[in-house]
Amino acid sequence: MNSPLNLGDLITRACNREPESIAIEADDCVISRADLFEQAQIVKAILLAAGASASEPVHVRVSNLPSDFSAVLGIWLAGCVAVPIHRTTPLSACEAIRKKTNARFQLDITDSSAAGESLLTSLCADAPAFRSQLDGAAFVLFTSGSTGSPKGVIIGHHAFAMKLMAIDAMTHFKPRERTLLVLNITFVFGIWMSLLTLISGGTLVITKKLGSAELVDRLQEHPIDRVGVVPTMLRGILALVTQGHDMKPCACLRQIFTGGEQLSELLADQVEAAFPNADLINIYGLTETLSCDFFQLSNFRRIKPFALGLPASGVSYRIVDELDLPVKPGQQGELQIRSPYLMAGYLDDLDLTVAAHSDGFFKTGDLAFINSEGDVQFRGRQKEIIVRGGNKVTPMEIEQAVIMFPGITTAMATGIEDDMLGEKIHVLIVPSIPSSVDFERLQDFLMGKLEKYKVPDVFYTAECLPLGRTGKADRRELKMMIAGGLLIPAAIKQIGRTVA
Repeated sequence: MNSPLNLGDLITRACNREPESIAIEADDCVISRADLFEQAQIVKAILLAAGASASEPVHVRVSNLPSDFSAVLGIWLAGCVAVPIHRTTPLSACEAIRKKTNARFQLDITDSSAAGESLLTSLCADAPAFRSQLDGAAFVLFTSGSTGSPKGVIIGHHAFAMKLMAIDAMTHFKPRERTLLVLNITFVFGIWMSLLTLISGGTLVITKKLGSAELVDRLQEHPIDRVGVVPTMLRGILALVTQGHDMKPCACLRQIFTGGEQLSELLADQVEAAFPNADLINIYGLTETLSCDFFQLSNFRRIKPFALGLPASGVSYRIVDELDLPVKPGQQGELQIRSPYLMAGYLDDLDLTVAAHSDGFFKTGDLAFINSEGDVQFRGRQKEIIVRGGNKVTPMEIEQAVIMFPGITTAMATGIEDDMLGEKIHVLIVPSIPSSVDFERLQDFLMGKLEKYKVPDVFYTAECLPLGRTGKADRRELKMMIAGGLLIPAAIKQIGRTVA
């Protein structure tokens, strides 16, 4: 049997193969692979001198600095487990994570040339007890649960390394290619893009936080081969086009990865028109499944725009009802995923880990169905279902109908409590031109697209969708904005007509 793969070993080999090649390029420095490995060795020595033990969780503060990568690599070389926490995370959230991990050490390296014990902070005096579930773990990534309590997702070295190989088989990262890192490396999307770039011999290009205009300028003025963004960022770029921003060709850009939200057909077409030389690759996956379970490649999407795409090698799936029994084609149910690349479990929470699985499949909590062509179509989150007058409605179905109306860029639907109906359907729309929506015409249009009970009850308008902490459009934020009176209805449906 082959030995388990280790991400630290894979990066070390890449460093040894071409030590003088550029691993990371930042605004104010360039880090060779030799530099990256040397700095990681310093981190390793500091941890071992402090008494860090094998498989011990170590907090590491990150914000996409070059030194963040040497810190993570150093943690792995010391045999420890990296727990990345963004430098802007509030103290209360940091403490909640510390209570979950029982970590005694925290690394925070803001100057890549710094060295010494001052890089390491003591969080508590006692070493955490050995946890067998952390044996062979690379990361503990914290995600918010439906209750708001953070869940620690344990990601193993071997599983993640194998998933990177499966991703590369679909996307073909090459040596010397340059990946512009926009996504945070506290999230699995940003992490896998960074690791795969470094392991394949490419260069990570990192810069200060980019707005839409700065991102476009960077892509146009520097040799960048690929970038990963969430759809919100893509919408921001396209807004520049409507405002007359000069969209010069990005000759080097060959791949745009996006994920984390549903990618509409309209948005995909607009992005491809703005970046004709690049392949737009939409991915589906969760932190617990190590991301990238389905790939909607450009050629696939042009033929089947509503399908999730092709599953990664080794990934299988099923769609089941509330009893975990398979549903018939065309029938909606929960999408569940089985692969060799699943998480090792939730940290110190066996009950939650067991509840998240069924017969070896991970329960995604996402709704989907198999269409007439045998492809998976995504319908949104189970917990986001709107129950209006006893009828179950998925927000995505409403959103897809709304954005078909001329003059609407994007939309977000949610259910808001109502004494009579249980919930009413509220929709926030982003018009291409402010104050340009004829709501009576919109309602008539939707009556021809949706069953009557699915036609929204209340409309709002805004310049953009509300965002969560990951930079993705966030339905919970919309609910809070409506509940807090931060949005004023632009139109309310009444019997037979819509009042604006």
